[in-house]
Amino acid sequence: MITEYLKKLYETIRSVAGITVVLAIVVAILSSIFRGPYIIVNTVVTGGMLALMSIGLALVFGVMNVAQFAHGEYFMIGSLTAYYTFIPIERYLGANPNAALSFLAPLVSILAAFCMGALMGVLSEKLIFYNLRKRSRTNWVMNSFLLTVGISVLLVNGHQLIFGTELKGIVRYWTGRPFCIMDVFVSRDRCYAFILSVLVIGLFWLFMKATRTGRAIRAVSQDETGAQMVGIDLSGIQVLTMALSCGLAGIAGASLLFMFPSYPSVGLDPLYMSWFVIILAGMGNVLGAVVGAFMVALLKVLTMEYIGSGWDFVVPTALIMLILIFKPNGIFGSDVRGVLEQ
Repeated sequence: MITEYLKKLYETIRSVAGITVVLAIVVAILSSIFRGPYIIVNTVVTGGMLALMSIGLALVFGVMNVAQFAHGEYFMIGSLTAYYTFIPIERYLGANPNAALSFLAPLVSILAAFCMGALMGVLSEKLIFYNLRKRSRTNWVMNSFLLTVGISVLLVNGHQLIFGTELKGIVRYWTGRPFCIMDVFVSRDRCYAFILSVLVIGLFWLFMKATRTGRAIRAVSQDETGAQMVGIDLSGIQVLTMALSCGLAGIAGASLLFMFPSYPSVGLDPLYMSWFVIILAGMGNVLGAVVGAFMVALLKVLTMEYIGSGWDFVVPTALIMLILIFKPNGIFGSDVRGVLEQ
C-alpha cells in the first residue's frame, strides 16, 4: 500500500503539474530568502481568498458548463451585504461593549454574505439559466456567457443606482495587535481571513468527497446523461451548484471588505484573477484551482515586488497566453469534459 502510494507520488512529481508546483515552491523559498519572508506570508494570505473565488468559478463551469463572467458581481454582493450587516453591529458595540459579540460580529457578517450570495445564485439559475436550458441547448456556451455578461451589467448598474458609487468599507473587523509571523507583522483581519478560507475549503472538500450530494455534483460534472439515468435530480444539482458557487464568492467579498471596499466594480480584479487561476489549473478542475490560486498569488506578489504594481495583471496574462498555446487543458488537466464535448 505504501509502495503504491509512493510510486503514485513519484509519478505526480514527474508530471508537468508536479514540476510546476515544485518550481513554484522553490521560487517562493528563494524569494523569501533574498527579499524577506513577507513574500510567503502575502502569497499564503492572498492565495486563500483567491482559492475561494476560483473553486466557485471552477465548480459552476465544471457542472453547468457556464463561463461565469458575473462571478465578480457576487463578490461585490458579498462585500455589500457584509458592510450593511457589520456597520449596525459595530455601532451597537460602540454603545454597548461586548467582547464575545465583537469577535462574532465579523463572522455573522460573512455568514450573511454567504447566504445572500447563495440566494442570488439560486435566483440566477431559476430565473435565467433554467429558462435558457429549457428552451434551447444550442450554442449553450456562447449564450450562457452572454447572459452572465448581461447579469454583470445589471448588477453593477443596480448597485450604482440603489447604493451609489461611494466606497463602503471598514478599517478592520477585529481589533488588537497584529500577529508576528516569520518576523512579519500581519493584521488580525488578514490572518483570520486566511484561517476562514482554509476552513471553508476544507468543509467544501469534505462535502464534495464524503456526502451523497457532493458525489452527485461530481457525477453530473463527469456525465450529465449518466447521472440522470441513475436517478440524480439534475435540476436540483444545478441550483445547488450555482448557490454554492455564488455563496463562496460572497464569502470572499465579505472576508476582504477591509481590503476591498464595496463599490459597483469592486469584483473586476477578483474576477480576472479567478479566471487566471482556472485557466492555469484546468477548466472545471476544482482541486487544481486551490493549488493554482496560491501559484497565481505568488506570481502576483513577485510581479509587484520585482517589476511594479502596474504589471500585476500583465505578467499573469502573458503566462495564461503561453499556457493556452502549449497546454490548453491547464497544467493539472480538466476533471470534466470540454465544452465542445458536452
